[in-house]
Amino acid sequence: MKPVRLITLGAAVMMAGCTMIPNYHRPDASVATGYSASDGMAANPSAAADIEWRDFYREPHLQKLIAFALDNNRDLRVSILNIEAARAQYQIQRADLLPTLSATAGSTVQRQPADLSMTGQSGVSHSYSVGGAVASYELDLFGRVRSLSQSALETYLATAEARKAAQISLVAEVANAWLTLQADLELRTLTSDTLANQQASYKIVKANFNAGTSSALDLSQAETQVRSAEANLAQYDRQARQDVNALTLLVGAPVPADLVTAVRLDTVALDDGLAAGLPSDLLSRRPDIVAAEHQLKSANANIGAARAAFFPRIALTASGGTASASLHNLFDAGSSAWAFGPSISVPIFDYGRNKANLDVARVTTKIEVATYQKAIQTAFRDVSDALDGRDTYVRQQAAQVQLVQASASAYRLSGERYQQGVDDYLSVLVNQRSLYDAQQTLVKVQLARAENTVGLYRALGGGWKDASAADAAAAGAPSTSSDS
Repeated sequence: MKPVRLITLGAAVMMAGCTMIPNYHRPDASVATGYSASDGMAANPSAAADIEWRDFYREPHLQKLIAFALDNNRDLRVSILNIEAARAQYQIQRADLLPTLSATAGSTVQRQPADLSMTGQSGVSHSYSVGGAVASYELDLFGRVRSLSQSALETYLATAEARKAAQISLVAEVANAWLTLQADLELRTLTSDTLANQQASYKIVKANFNAGTSSALDLSQAETQVRSAEANLAQYDRQARQDVNALTLLVGAPVPADLVTAVRLDTVALDDGLAAGLPSDLLSRRPDIVAAEHQLKSANANIGAARAAFFPRIALTASGGTASASLHNLFDAGSSAWAFGPSISVPIFDYGRNKANLDVARVTTKIEVATYQKAIQTAFRDVSDALDGRDTYVRQQAAQVQLVQASASAYRLSGERYQQGVDDYLSVLVNQRSLYDAQQTLVKVQLARAENTVGLYRALGGGWKDASAADAAAAGAPSTSSDS
């Protein structure tokens, strides 16, 4: 009988290597083969995703803020803890592929009354046992356990990719918040300087009014400019404080004062020459897309588990060791004891439960397909928008610089004509206001261009690599290989 048992067990183990998971085919991306921008097809498509964030964000204050946020941000901590939970869940599910072995030792003392005793006399009996046991172990003939294990693995891998996506978002959000702060600080400085000039002009007009050389209208118009600048100064002061509050929330700790020092936007170096590559490159470069595909594979594996539920489940329970009525005879010859209890469960009437579970698994897979395709389409739009913005913002900023120069010249000339008595003071105020508006718009365009560059870097999957950070978290990742 022993050879027969060994052959049967071997066949069962071989069958356990198969699953009913459907063959996986990557869904159609449902996006165009190229971007609308001419530079979307640039060479070296993986450059953006491979650029470490410290190389992309070279401004020292911003680098320190990002590193600070990566160490303290609560959302990123949750993402890391989710990875640990998914890893543990995968290990739990994978453990079901192997039998659980346990060692046992026990002693039993039992008193039997006379009327129940075979001898007609009451007595106390002792028994002792030592051995090992196999808890109920399912022979995975149809791959149910293996399918569940594969599903848990894909969920773990998706969680790991989600953590990368969370870091990319955090890095971009910190960068944008810091850039917004710098823009508001620059606007506050510009407004403060403009207010000082307008206050000086107001004093001149007031002196001329007292001397009778300026009208009350000139005085009122000059005061209007002063009050408008005072209101703008209060607005930008409030915005700058709120920007610091936003940074504090992103960083997850109070931001050191030296890290929010004012820096001119035109001195902040960002890589405007990012290569976008092809839309198909996003499938392997964007962590959120990779995570969506792992979730799709997890749902696909659940179909295999749902299919296997229609077939019999065989479980084995076994134990072996020694047993004796006396402790000193426990390990004597002939004291061996064993038990073997196979069981089979065959679904007969489940009132449609298994079929409903299979339907749910199939519908869930269809949902994950749609989610995956939407992630790709969203990524395609993000990159396309950023590429379209890159060229237009360059042209808009160049035009705005020229507008500032022209407005400054007009303001200077109107001031000279007023001093010579050729024009009234209204012309000076109009040109002064035009210059101030042009200068404010230039700062806002510079901010928008910088944010667009940050957005392109983020859209291409850049921002999760850091050469100075330890990669130990990835060292313990389980293998992604699967048996079929």
